[in-house]
Amino acid sequence: MSAFSETALEKKLLELSSSQQSVQTLSLWLIHHRKHSKTIVTVWNRELKKAKAGRKLTFLYLANDVIQNSKRKGPEFTKDFAPVIVDAFKHVASESDESCKKHLIRVLSIWHERAVYENDLLDQLKQVLQGDKKPKKRPYEEVKIDLDVYPCQSSPGDPPQTMELIKALQELENAASGDAAVRHRISALPLEVQDVSLLGRITDKDSGDRLSRMVDDACMLLADYSGRLAAEIDDRKQLTRMLTDFLRAQKEILTEKEQKLEDYKQKLAKVSQVRKELRSRISSLPDLSLLPNVTGDPLQLPSSGDLYSAD
Repeated sequence: MSAFSETALEKKLLELSSSQQSVQTLSLWLIHHRKHSKTIVTVWNRELKKAKAGRKLTFLYLANDVIQNSKRKGPEFTKDFAPVIVDAFKHVASESDESCKKHLIRVLSIWHERAVYENDLLDQLKQVLQGDKKPKKRPYEEVKIDLDVYPCQSSPGDPPQTMELIKALQELENAASGDAAVRHRISALPLEVQDVSLLGRITDKDSGDRLSRMVDDACMLLADYSGRLAAEIDDRKQLTRMLTDFLRAQKEILTEKEQKLEDYKQKLAKVSQVRKELRSRISSLPDLSLLPNVTGDPLQLPSSGDLYSAD
């Protein structure tokens, strides 16, 4: 693990991409250097403001990963990000489109679910994403995420679009549970890093240092993979909610279409009956085209007396 410096951090932030691997790799490096958390947050905030609009969301993804995965090691990052995170959300939201804001809403909904921050701070973030709408003050037990602001939660709101479902399914194709390479690395971890009883084999400082490095690497690997699996679980829960809403909407549409089909069947039956009756009436009428009309004068039909008079 490379040494920490502001220059090194600036370089890594410049090279940061939106890929999951890039975000998680840098996140692990930052967590490893958590004793510099105040400096890290200061540099992060400064570089966020300087980044191009298309990269700003990635900075928040990085902050999210660091905040959540560092909690087991200590509260440093959660505490140090708190004073700047509202301004960071506001900055990113002001320079982003609606699609980006949906991702911000997703991050905030996860922080609500996991109680990452106190409700006062979460409400401030929520107000940033709502714009000028001022939330009504409510007691703690009544605080809920508004369904129209957080459509990712199960709700009777608008169902997801087909393309949103397709995108969510495609993202799960590269989920952590399918990473065979990482699972193989975990299964190949030496027994020395997994069994406390084997610590008795350490006979000198060098062997102890080697084992310490192995244990640190194993912890990083397992912490990283655990974080990825936790994120995958959240994504699958989200997809389940999306599918539930989508199926509910499809059932409603199906019921509506079935009713329309029944209505049109009845209309068809009525029109068919009219056609049948019309054809029956037409067939019983005389065919005027068969009667003579030599003079070209309007055809005069004979009276019934003329038809039956004797010669």
